[in-house]
Amino acid sequence: MTEDPALQGIFRTDLRARAAYAEGAGIYRIVPSAVALPAGREDLTRLVQWARRTGTSLIPRGAGSGMCGANVGSGVVVDLSSLPGVLEIDRAERRARVSPSITAGQLNQRAAEHGLRLPPDPSSATWATLGGMVSTNAAGPLSLRYGSMRPWVHALEVVTDDGAIGRTVRGSKDGPELPAAFQRFAREVAPVLRNSADLIRQHFPRTRKNSSGFALDAWLQSDDTVDLWVGAEGTLGFISELEIRLDPSPAARAVLQIALGDLDELGQVVTSLLGLQPSAIELLDRTFLDLVAEAAGREGLRHIPAATQAVLVVDFERDNPTAVRGAVGDAARVAGPWALDLVTALDADEERRLRALRAAASPIVAGLSERRRSMQVIEDGCVPLERLGTYIRFIRQAAHARGLQVVIFGHAGDGNVHVNLLPDLDRAGWRTEVLALQEEVMAEVIRLGGTVSGEHGDGRLRARFLEQQYGPEVVALFRRVKTAFDPDGIFNPGVILPEAEPPLARLKMGSDAAELPSDIGRALREIERTGGYARSRLSLADAPPDDGGAARPA
Repeated sequence: MTEDPALQGIFRTDLRARAAYAEGAGIYRIVPSAVALPAGREDLTRLVQWARRTGTSLIPRGAGSGMCGANVGSGVVVDLSSLPGVLEIDRAERRARVSPSITAGQLNQRAAEHGLRLPPDPSSATWATLGGMVSTNAAGPLSLRYGSMRPWVHALEVVTDDGAIGRTVRGSKDGPELPAAFQRFAREVAPVLRNSADLIRQHFPRTRKNSSGFALDAWLQSDDTVDLWVGAEGTLGFISELEIRLDPSPAARAVLQIALGDLDELGQVVTSLLGLQPSAIELLDRTFLDLVAEAAGREGLRHIPAATQAVLVVDFERDNPTAVRGAVGDAARVAGPWALDLVTALDADEERRLRALRAAASPIVAGLSERRRSMQVIEDGCVPLERLGTYIRFIRQAAHARGLQVVIFGHAGDGNVHVNLLPDLDRAGWRTEVLALQEEVMAEVIRLGGTVSGEHGDGRLRARFLEQQYGPEVVALFRRVKTAFDPDGIFNPGVILPEAEPPLARLKMGSDAAELPSDIGRALREIERTGGYARSRLSLADAPPDDGGAARPA
């Protein structure tokens, strides 16, 4: 690299630092050209101006727990977790002012002191940063009732392509005081989008969740630029501060577990339960139950009949214990005609017991051998509820036909299914089979009227499917949005809009994976196994090499 951006924070080009940031969650290993840890918004401004001047791409990164490859790349990885930790709660307005480095867990811990919370609370809340969650329009189990991140974002402070800082607020017109990128969008792109409203509405999926592409449909409805930045995966600029809406915490909570014997009943049961206003309806598929049984035997499946094809875990939140007990009773009566078995949890201990099954699979998958690594390549499809059973059956059958094992779970109430693929890496041709399965499943999602990403974003994993999902005219509109905010293409290239690269290239598994210093490679694998994404990657780089495991530079 010929020039240093002269940050007040950290900027490193040594192999160990670059190797430490070569992976996130998901399937990719891409060694960056440098790593930057900015000290504040002034550093972000300086870094963006340098990148524009030198033609260097910038890859924003929070905890590194994103699944779809938006947090790795061959340019400069910018670790935003280094930004000063701002966390201020306005109880009266039910809002929080936070820096992007604050995690959902930190926010909810502080908000709870005021009887408040951020409802889109993913399972990764312990380490998931709010900047990352906004950038992917993230969700969680409770998004069934409370929505994904988008409606909870009130305002964003952002750094645009020329290093300018601007603040865009929901419900307020973007004015001339905002950076030039906003003026370009308003002048050159917004009129085109409004004239294309019918095309956009026609081609956007009618699913309960969607984190694929730029949210042109949400922007048309609100006329708020905030809605374009939410879910943009760092492709339009950096988020340097956020203002988040909060909601009162519920007084009472209860859980109902439903065992179903037929996938064809799945959509019907879920649709019937929605009328009772559950906060979450989570799915554990037969493939998930089989994995637990394989590791823990039938003891791991207490209260689950052997003929079960799917388990639904249904959450209810109400203002008092009597109301929540009534809701669970109503749900049991509604689901009863379809259920093989019903189990209720009306207090915290019973709730933890029911949730133990859902928690069992993650350590099992993480502990698999190196030849049987979990691969998240078809892990975020979302379909209309009435087609959920059809979609799950298709995944099972397509995987079986190719000799591949899958583990399926997710958010049944939203029709959003996550899939862990467990290929045998010692088997000849595994990559060809995985790629073929990805193509088949993505085509089926689209055929069923779904979206390739319900809550995790496109990243570089799904970018190549956007034209298939939306059609070339809508993707051309996506490019207009990208060009207005990032005319030089420095922000996260290859994410949402694809680059010319072979599919499923630069993986972290397989014989052609980029070589890393061996101790760093082991440490990154341990982070993957344990979910230790809150750990600083520079601590890996700065640790004394335990075996001198140098690798060739990448």
